[in-house]
Amino acid sequence: MIFKFVLISDEAEDFLREISIDADSTFLDLNKAILDACGYSDDQITSFYTCNDEWEQEEQITREDMGFGTADHDVYIMEKTELRNFINDEDQKLVFVFDPFNDRVFYMKVSEIITGKNLKKPECTRKEGTAPRQINDMDSNIPTSEGSDDFFDEDEGSDFFGSDGFNEEDIDFEGFEIEEH
Repeated sequence: MIFKFVLISDEAEDFLREISIDADSTFLDLNKAILDACGYSDDQITSFYTCNDEWEQEEQITREDMGFGTADHDVYIMEKTELRNFINDEDQKLVFVFDPFNDRVFYMKVSEIITGKNLKKPECTRKEGTAPRQINDMDSNIPTSEGSDDFFDEDEGSDFFGSDGFNEEDIDFEGFEIEEH
């Protein structure tokens, strides 16, 4: 049996990947196929989530056991979990977390299940658009002043905090109780 997955991104409107993979393959095989199809390096702690029809996350299949599981919640590892254990129907929804530190994901859906056929290795059968950057640097989200790589220029900082210095007469102490020791 072969599963065909369609992947889209909310970051890149023209991005789409379609991956065909054998049902006996593991989530790690699917992980590698997605990374290859997007030109991403294989150095992140990625994970999959099965989802209900409203895209609410249910079961997590993770790259490695990080030890966060609880006694009442199973931990599924990609390398040991076959796709057929979690994929039941066409239109099955999943989320693939490719940038865990910034909660960036691909939305996935099973577009077709082909019975009576097998596939030796996963294939990217459709590739449209450019994949979003694999990792958003934490520094790229810090605001900067215009024309400057630093948040405050030396000159700008002095204007921001005032260049006249501290003047005790400008402070209204009414309403403050100051104890003298």
